[in-house]
Amino acid sequence: MKNIAILVPEQSVLQAIADPQYCFSAVNEFLVRSGGAPLFHVELVGLNPEVKLNDKRYSVFPDQLLPTATSPDLVVIPALFGDMKTAVEANKAYIPWIKEQYESGTEIASLCVGAFLLAATGLLDGKKCSTHWGFTNLFRELYPEVEVQDGTIVTEENGIYSSGGANSYWNLLLHLVEKYADREIAILTAKYFAIDIDRDSQTAFSIFKGQKTHQDDAVRKAQEYIEKKIEERITVDVLADEVAVGRRSFERRFKRVTNNSVLEYIQRVKVEAAKRSFETTMKNITEVMFDVGYTDTKAFRTTFKKITGLTPIEYRNKYNKLARMN
Repeated sequence: MKNIAILVPEQSVLQAIADPQYCFSAVNEFLVRSGGAPLFHVELVGLNPEVKLNDKRYSVFPDQLLPTATSPDLVVIPALFGDMKTAVEANKAYIPWIKEQYESGTEIASLCVGAFLLAATGLLDGKKCSTHWGFTNLFRELYPEVEVQDGTIVTEENGIYSSGGANSYWNLLLHLVEKYADREIAILTAKYFAIDIDRDSQTAFSIFKGQKTHQDDAVRKAQEYIEKKIEERITVDVLADEVAVGRRSFERRFKRVTNNSVLEYIQRVKVEAAKRSFETTMKNITEVMFDVGYTDTKAFRTTFKKITGLTPIEYRNKYNKLARMN
């Protein structure tokens, strides 16, 4: 029997508490129906006897309170909601308990932006971590010692698990079911919940907005230039001249504040523009390619797939309803 503690933090997402409970309970039901014994004992662990969520519309009543909670085999940290700094501060009482559990052999899993609370423990320092694609810049800013995995659905390292954004946490739940039960039960669970069991990337869902919260005016000016000249072939030398900074210094500064090389940033801006065109227009691949400054079909296709995980045609067919009908 695996004892699982699902935390009930303040400012957390109700579904990210209910879904893992539902998942592990369903696995128990599958096992019992097949003549076996239930595998999971699931309890909710909170700081207070009643936790109000979703603007106090819903109440969750934990099975155990933190001071007297027994040591589980797995701790699940659900997604937080709202301002991440405020949410972590509201739940700081969990931090020493999570660390204590991990140091005594308990595994830890964070769902989506639950990674912010996990990272606050220091357990992720020097380790890899997944989180929601829309929060990676803030995560890097708050926890620079953690190696954020862009686009990755599930990350596992030394008994610590984390997942990508929103419903991606279902893939982590399936990963845990397969580890604790077996592949057959994981597949059955995936079919029951209609989840693609082996989806390993959230890049097709990400929206690149650029990293502009820094204070480097020269780099910000270069970013704005890239976005305005989307149809042009832009080089590092052109950008360095535009902002009157030496090339080497410019490249170092750009990488430091955006976490992308200049070339990576240019590619991501161009691909983001191409994605919007595929979603909203009936332009063909070649037209979109030229619109964003590419002249080599192979190079465009390779770059697009590297960033989104899909080919241009696959992306257009996935997100443009009219394209699918033609």
